Amino acid sequence: MALIVQKYGGTSVGSVERIKQVAERVAKFKMLGHQVVVVLSAMSGETNRLIALAKAVQSEPDPRELDVLVATGEQVTIALLAMALKDLGLKAKSYTGTQVRILTDDAHTKARILDIDEANIRADLDAGKVVVVAGFQGADEKGNITTLGRGGSDTTGVALAAALKADECQIYTDVDGVYTTDPRVVPEARRLTSITFEEMLEMASLGSKVLQIRSVEFAGKYKVKLRVLSSFQEEGEGTLITFEEENNMEQAIISGIAFNRDEAKITVLGVPDTPGIAYQILGPVADANIDVDMIIQNVGANKTTDFTFTVHRNDYNRTLQLLNSLQPTIGALEIVGDDKITKVSIVGVGMRSHVGIASTMFKTLAEEGINIQMISTSEIKISVVIDEKYLELAVRVLHKAFNLENAG
Repeated sequence: MALIVQKYGGTSVGSVERIKQVAERVAKFKMLGHQVVVVLSAMSGETNRLIALAKAVQSEPDPRELDVLVATGEQVTIALLAMALKDLGLKAKSYTGTQVRILTDDAHTKARILDIDEANIRADLDAGKVVVVAGFQGADEKGNITTLGRGGSDTTGVALAAALKADECQIYTDVDGVYTTDPRVVPEARRLTSITFEEMLEMASLGSKVLQIRSVEFAGKYKVKLRVLSSFQEEGEGTLITFEEENNMEQAIISGIAFNRDEAKITVLGVPDTPGIAYQILGPVADANIDVDMIIQNVGANKTTDFTFTVHRNDYNRTLQLLNSLQPTIGALEIVGDDKITKVSIVGVGMRSHVGIASTMFKTLAEEGINIQMISTSEIKISVVIDEKYLELAVRVLHKAFNLENAG
């Protein structure tokens, strides 16, 4: 008998019929003798609908009241699933995040989990019940409802699995695992049977949408065994996210290719090459709550330097306006930008023990006439910024160059 936490996303509970299908799947695990905790998202589209309602009333919704509103989406699905489970003859009980006592900080709309009181859940499991928990939400020390941000139900599932010391946390979604890259871009993309936490963390941070990055961080920190599965397929092992030492990773030089279309590049030209200039540029950007990704500084002639960095495309115009207002202060000759770029990354723990990965990547792109504008590396990834019109071509040729169609 195992203790399993299962998380189902919005498409998996998008209708009454699908909620009943989830109940039948949960019932099969229960009949095998497992203890099961189910974490649910709101029905697909419901959170967006609630946010639209809020904005129709208040152009910039109050964060506390917005959390009170959007948290109701999961309340609907947990109650319906508990009913569906009872209709199948199982004992079941639903909990909101507040009822579980998922304690968070008070950062409304993007709260972080601080602690979980799992005592009531354990008691219900010991009594033979299936416990159904609302994902995406908790409460701060004052009892205010909080939400964890987009994709927060993944984090709830992993956090509960950690608190309960579950044997496995299963993330059910609309894909049957983690692929070498997006199959919509490369039809030959293959599902991976396993991937390390390090690789998954890089893939999630670089644009892979399968798992929310905070949930992967949480799972890695607390060594929660994580598996990605399809809620629309009865069979299949999905992809196990595990630890490097548990697998022989020598054969898999590159595990996957991630990409992010939402990038924009800004270059501050001709600033004085003096100590503190990077802070003078990026300090105000950080103060404006704008995340900076890749950074390159080139020292030029006449004791000046050019400073290039990338931001999310949604922050592009705001960042340009901010830097233009700072131009006299920082002494820049010109500030230019480009919001038609994309980032493509290759990821693999095998890079640590194999040479020539970067040169293969650069040669492959060069042979297709794709110019590399920026490069960033870590121990297990190489990212390049290229013109967005070359994105799909770049992903396809790199996928082939590293023989990923034969991965698995």
